[in-house]
Amino acid sequence: MSRHILVHEDFSGFPIGEFPYDRDHTAMGEYQYVTEEGEHGIWTDQVCNYTWNGTGPTWLITEQNGRHAMECMRVEKNHPHRMFPTLQTGKSTWTDLTVCATIRRLSLKGCAGIAFAMNHSMDTLVFQFMDRDRVQLIYRHKEDIIVLKEASFVSDADTDYPMSVVCSGSTVICRIQDRDILHVSHARIARGGKIGITADCPTRFTDIEVSVSEEGYAHIMANETMAHEAEAAAMAQHVPMKLYKKIDLQNFGTSRQVRFGHLLGDSSWQIVLAQMQRRVSRDAYGFISCLTAIDLDGNVLWQLGEPSEKTKELGKVSADMPLQIYDIDHDGYDEVICGWDFEIRILDGRTGQIKKAARTPVADEEDEGLIGAPYNTYAFHRLNPDGIRIANFRGLDAPSDILIKDRYCRLWALDDNLQVLWHYKSPTNTGHCPLPVDVDGDGRDELLVGYRLLDHDGTELWAYPITDDHTDEIVAGKWKENDPHGYFACVSGTQGFFIGDFYGHILARDLIGHAQRVSVAKYCPHLPGRQIAVTNFWGHQGVIFLYDQDGRMLWEMENEMNGNIVAPVNWDGNGTELILLNADPHRGGCIDGYGTRALAFPDDGHPTLCVEAMDLTGDARDELICWDYETMYIYTQSDNPWPQTYTPVQFPAYNASNYRGEYSFPDESYLDFHENKAQMRKSSLRRT
Repeated sequence: MSRHILVHEDFSGFPIGEFPYDRDHTAMGEYQYVTEEGEHGIWTDQVCNYTWNGTGPTWLITEQNGRHAMECMRVEKNHPHRMFPTLQTGKSTWTDLTVCATIRRLSLKGCAGIAFAMNHSMDTLVFQFMDRDRVQLIYRHKEDIIVLKEASFVSDADTDYPMSVVCSGSTVICRIQDRDILHVSHARIARGGKIGITADCPTRFTDIEVSVSEEGYAHIMANETMAHEAEAAAMAQHVPMKLYKKIDLQNFGTSRQVRFGHLLGDSSWQIVLAQMQRRVSRDAYGFISCLTAIDLDGNVLWQLGEPSEKTKELGKVSADMPLQIYDIDHDGYDEVICGWDFEIRILDGRTGQIKKAARTPVADEEDEGLIGAPYNTYAFHRLNPDGIRIANFRGLDAPSDILIKDRYCRLWALDDNLQVLWHYKSPTNTGHCPLPVDVDGDGRDELLVGYRLLDHDGTELWAYPITDDHTDEIVAGKWKENDPHGYFACVSGTQGFFIGDFYGHILARDLIGHAQRVSVAKYCPHLPGRQIAVTNFWGHQGVIFLYDQDGRMLWEMENEMNGNIVAPVNWDGNGTELILLNADPHRGGCIDGYGTRALAFPDDGHPTLCVEAMDLTGDARDELICWDYETMYIYTQSDNPWPQTYTPVQFPAYNASNYRGEYSFPDESYLDFHENKAQMRKSSLRRT
């Protein structure tokens, strides 16, 4: 019976050398869409680890006796993330496949094999050699490794082993050297998916072939047609984009270190861009070297510091910068609040002139126990601030307090005269973006710092029962239908995604690898309450998850891209949001609450490094802003302007951050916890 060949790969089309990889193993892909230059062919590598810095590539193209091969070069011990280097290809529509590969084990101290029926690299079946004397069929899902079946099989490091899996319906026959080894049934097999080669120790792969019967191929093509039709139908339900503004960033461009505000005191928006330099160690002590304020036509209003033509170098910082735009003195004009040369400065938004300034606090604690300090010592006498948040710790009519922090350990609360109100040193990691929110309705903000809730005066009230890693993003809100209580949704690296109450109890949790971004909005109009979108990064990156209001997973998918910011987008103005991924015109854009691509960027040469969603035209619907180091494009709806009645409440622009949890709620009541005041007094918030 003839078979249709989907993949025939002998790697002869690859030059000898390294398969493309991030040579710096940076966190840039957490919030920027970055790709590595070089020949990828049909393959994608979704696995990354910051501990690999300086260690070279994961995959290497080699040649022996005139034949090319792909070799895994990692000795991976699953620290700090559980991961398995995996090179993948194919489509989610592939079913009933036969997958063949020839494997030579260059090390016997781990696993190596064929991944198949792959939804994504954390949701896949693998037929693998394990150590010296076993073969296994396993199911990898999130942090779980389930051995479905295993058999004795002694292998060595000198033999080429032809392996194959033959899938039919929900069953698979696993073979080595044309000998049936395992026969297993599993629901994941019937769902089908991509294929891959995977190992956690040095292993050589050659002669990979994926085939399907002609009948099976017709079925795959029919499924692909249905998927394209579903995407086209989803896109037809949404107003397409049109270009609103194109801005030349000249020599002051940057990555995600961009802020939006009303510097001129009216409804128009202006932009402040920060260029940064690194100090001492990677992103640990990044500092602002240039600030440039522009309007939406690209006119420069003012500039502080010296811009640099080396925009890629100065923009390639994944950390937050100490920069916000906010009317801190409530005179009707936004100020620019920033860290600058070991000072906190409040700048006149119209001119950039200093209105107030104060030296940053002296960082005089003992270095012992100081979390996250490179070389186990804080490098400077004064604080090199890592970020700024605007808060209302004093219970004033409007937020007028400033929170500054170091990278992972200490916080200082300042008033609007830049005087220190209180100082806190955390026994656990502070995370990147502490969230000020008035959880008890007394008019003064509490602060969720990593896993710990602080009172308005910096006194610790309680801690979630987690101590490892750190929290990247937090959303607070009352998103459950017919439930007056507020909750926190947190993504905390290796500790996963969780929902907690305002008393320190974890109510739902999912270990999804390294949880990175979170948003809460109405993504599925047929479901109660709001839904929660989450994505991950380190380890098996780029997987997107959607949960219901209680934290039960609805679906999981992978677009084989980084830089997915999963922000809610009020594109249509009808109360249902889209989920923003990145600005790539082919696979990025926005998906709907069913995981279907529903809004695409035009293929017009626009930048794809960074993307943001916010209402810049005043019709309540969001614009999509994308930029790189050289240009910025702003897109709006093709029918803009169009009067809207739906004006959602979203994360405030004055607390912008790479690490902000995003939300879109119909009105302020979703963030108003005053009705809980009777049962949420300070005494009840405290836990022993």
